[in-house]
Amino acid sequence: MAAGKQRDGRGAPPDGGWGWVIVGCCFMVTVCTRAVTRCVSIFFVEFQTHFGADYAATAWIHSLLDCSTMLCAPVGSLVGSRWSCRAAVLVGGLLASCGLLLSSFATSLEMLYFSAGILTGLGFALCYTPAIALVGCYFQRRKALAYGVAMSGSGIGTFVLAPVVQMLIELYSWRGALLVLSAFVANLCVCGALLRPIALQEQQCGRCSCQSHVHSAGQSESDSPVCSGAGDHSQQDMEKPPKDSVDLLAPPESSAPKLRRMWRLLSCGEYRFLLLPDFLGLAVSFLFLASGCSLPFVYLVPYALSAGISHQHAAFLMSILGVIDIVGNITFGWLTDRRCLKPYRLACYVFSVGMEGLCCLFTPLLRSFPLLVPFAVLYGYFDGAYVALIPVVTSDVVGSTYLSSALGVVYFLHAIPYLVSPPIGGWLVDVTGSYTATFFLSGAALLASAVILSAVTGICRRRHQSDSVLLPSSENRHQGTRAPPPQSV
Repeated sequence: MAAGKQRDGRGAPPDGGWGWVIVGCCFMVTVCTRAVTRCVSIFFVEFQTHFGADYAATAWIHSLLDCSTMLCAPVGSLVGSRWSCRAAVLVGGLLASCGLLLSSFATSLEMLYFSAGILTGLGFALCYTPAIALVGCYFQRRKALAYGVAMSGSGIGTFVLAPVVQMLIELYSWRGALLVLSAFVANLCVCGALLRPIALQEQQCGRCSCQSHVHSAGQSESDSPVCSGAGDHSQQDMEKPPKDSVDLLAPPESSAPKLRRMWRLLSCGEYRFLLLPDFLGLAVSFLFLASGCSLPFVYLVPYALSAGISHQHAAFLMSILGVIDIVGNITFGWLTDRRCLKPYRLACYVFSVGMEGLCCLFTPLLRSFPLLVPFAVLYGYFDGAYVALIPVVTSDVVGSTYLSSALGVVYFLHAIPYLVSPPIGGWLVDVTGSYTATFFLSGAALLASAVILSAVTGICRRRHQSDSVLLPSSENRHQGTRAPPPQSV
């Protein structure tokens, strides 16, 4: 009876209404998190000059900020799932604002590592993942467009904040600029207050199915009364696995009790998607993607300054990159919602990542402001395209029920590459004396991400086609033993 009430309470996503307020809040969250993170690169030369540090040591500030944001993404998902997205964003906004406030009083790089890197990154993590996941709960039909608008905050924020931060540095020094950014980031608390939860039963679906799986290990997910509601095709595939995958998800009888409990944890509820081959291939590609995508944002301004471009023009390159990022967010979100491109969202994602890699490979040939403008346009457009498609592609693979937990894992996978790639890029600059090797590393990592995901997708698609060919033949063999139906006269 209770299960029936839960099933009836799960309505379809409204695709509008208060959902557009959620999109607006997520837009502001991306402005206050990702755009501010990108603008930290404008402080790069100021930090290096003030503390007398080399490129590698200064790059750790941006690395720790990005790494903490992604490494703690599962914590944001956990807080959002167990309590509410509102609580997660409110606490995260407070932590991030305090981190930037402490950074304005920093007396050493080590203090900046903690305040601007770890503390601010933890606050951003508590805000970023829950806000993005909540958009997916409010939209289904226009999900890609909603995510395109929401994620465009990163580009708009970069376009507006980059020249503003440069002006604040010139007027009030880097300490005053960080103080103003601290007050600006406190607006995350206002966004958190507006995040109204929806369909609590849908958030509890994974936990209920997990408990039923633990109580009865032999019962499949398709028999669960809670998780058998209507949904999209990917969600039905997750909740009703094919017959040949039941044995794979069941724990081996000869395994140890601890191993069996861990297997059951992965096979049930919110962590079941970790056993999907499609998600595993997506995860490997994300590792290479994160290794290359952050380097241009860290080293574009220093590279432009080394080429003899003025500070204002170098900051304006970040603004161009940010505003074109908006176009990529919205246009790719709108295009991939069209009926003709909806089945090819993954191909569009792979194309955008590959084009980013090609842009980075040609960057060392661009040594003037007029030549770097096309790079900022192309890189910004395809960056906005793939950023908007990450939650959409993840939702297509795992289903909307597991989206919050899956996004936590996806952004967690960005953590280590975000931590090590900027210092490695700085080390390459210190060793070679130029930025060529750094941009080559970025381009190679992005192209490797696109190639790996294309290969894994092709292998999985071929396997699914072979399974679909073998399945009817096995059914025909089973039906062959039955008596033929009576013929009509």
